[in-house]
Amino acid sequence: MNSIITAQDLCLWYGQSQALKNINIQIPERSITALIGPSGCGKSTFLKTLNRMNDLINGVRITGTVEYNGTDIFSQDVNQLRKEVGMVFQKPNPFPMSIYDNVAYGPRTHGIRNKAQLDEIVERSLRDAAIWDEVKDRLKKNALGLSGGQQQRLCIARALAVQPKVLLMDEPTSALDPISTLKIEELATNLKETYTIVIVTHNMQQALRISDRTAFFLLGELVEYGDTEQIFSQPADKRTEDYVTGRFG
Repeated sequence: MNSIITAQDLCLWYGQSQALKNINIQIPERSITALIGPSGCGKSTFLKTLNRMNDLINGVRITGTVEYNGTDIFSQDVNQLRKEVGMVFQKPNPFPMSIYDNVAYGPRTHGIRNKAQLDEIVERSLRDAAIWDEVKDRLKKNALGLSGGQQQRLCIARALAVQPKVLLMDEPTSALDPISTLKIEELATNLKETYTIVIVTHNMQQALRISDRTAFFLLGELVEYGDTEQIFSQPADKRTEDYVTGRFG
């Protein structure tokens, strides 16, 4: 399986505090990789490094390398990187504008003005995010009127509209009810045929249900990384076993 993202000896500090310690990982394309571990263990920090969201925080220092498609992400144009590596956050964060304008926002910023083309992108993205049938008759309505689960799928559609290769998801279902959670999980499973998905989750069952590979983080270290089935049934490290069996965390 080809790796689309490779981190080597990745370290990150927030001021004096080291949040990531020598992370080495290869993320295969067109698969779902789950990042698990207790709160504050570095998994969201690692996720945000992959599309340089940490650039926005003062006092961040990074050593080591992260390559996307064989190119060092820190030497790439950040806007281009974020077009290829999209992000969906923990809390749905639709823009206070119409459903249509939310999805068309990215393509417009990249210079697409043609209405027929935008219409096509909006429909395709909403279909890919499994929400088209629910919203197709209210595209001009404010996105803030949608339910939480619908808002999160709209945010996924918004990320897909610029045709990324990778979708980063930071606990995308933690604010949602079980039915909406299931919809997002089904969606992620369908999307991996086209996209590479990296998802941070606190939900062990979710990692087991949808991911192909799982990375267990603890205190800023990547303790273990491998096929999800193996991580949960035969972990090589005692700390992983304690975490996945619920003995701590």
